[in-house]
Amino acid sequence: MYFSKIAVLFALAATGLSAPVDAVDKRQAKILSVQDYSQFQVSDGTGGNALDEVAQKFPIDQIKANLAGVSKDDLAILQAARVAAEGAETDAGGFNEAIGKASGADADALKVGKIKNKVLKLQLEVLALQVQQAQGADNQAKIDAEQKKLDNNVKTDKASAGKASQSVTFNATSQPKGGKI
Repeated sequence: MYFSKIAVLFALAATGLSAPVDAVDKRQAKILSVQDYSQFQVSDGTGGNALDEVAQKFPIDQIKANLAGVSKDDLAILQAARVAAEGAETDAGGFNEAIGKASGADADALKVGKIKNKVLKLQLEVLALQVQQAQGADNQAKIDAEQKKLDNNVKTDKASAGKASQSVTFNATSQPKGGKI
């Protein structure tokens, strides 16, 4: 009788210890930090290299090397940075408003800057979607749609190679809403 109780306890313990280890969250260490939009914007300078400039601000290759291993904090920072870039385009004080008030060379430089900002926004969107896909989400159609937009804006940016590009002063951050990182 004691033997059967001990055998049952050992069997239960063995079953618990043999549970799949795949459920353990094996994500890489956090590689991104919260920054002000002014620190990661890419709109200053000249047109033509926006995608490379984004890669200088965000470790795109490092993230792509292990999409499934991107930490929750890093994914949240990518998403918040994308929201900040979108705000710099569409919100009050952003590119749309600045372009509407400008003329001549100033307007032209802001338009080039807006395209570079779109490259930033879309690269971050595609990257975040790829991370989510690698971590189990089914969003390939959205990735494809956003990648197409990114490709179009990269093409437009390259067509503006060497042209003056101007950023906007925009108060935003890559701090995710509702959480400390």
